[in-house]
Amino acid sequence: MLVLARKTNESIMIGDDIELVVVEVKGDQVKLGIKAPKKIAVHRKEIFDEIKQANISAVSQKFTPNALRDLSDYFKTKDGKD
Repeated sequence: MLVLARKTNESIMIGDDIELVVVEVKGDQVKLGIKAPKKIAVHRKEIFDEIKQANISAVSQKFTPNALRDLSDYFKTKDGKD
């Protein structure tokens, strides 16, 4: 892990297009501003972990050994092929 010291209004660059700005330091809380392209999702870690867990849960709960065949059958009848 890289550890850097920054003061208010100082930045850290990640790659060419992501900038982390220290907006405010108050007590034990640091407010960060993040400038990143819209194509890059930015989430707090706890939200990222919830999204990841929800995706894992969705895949594991809905997948059955016959899921691919059922999906194939669904599209065949939907397209009028069956």
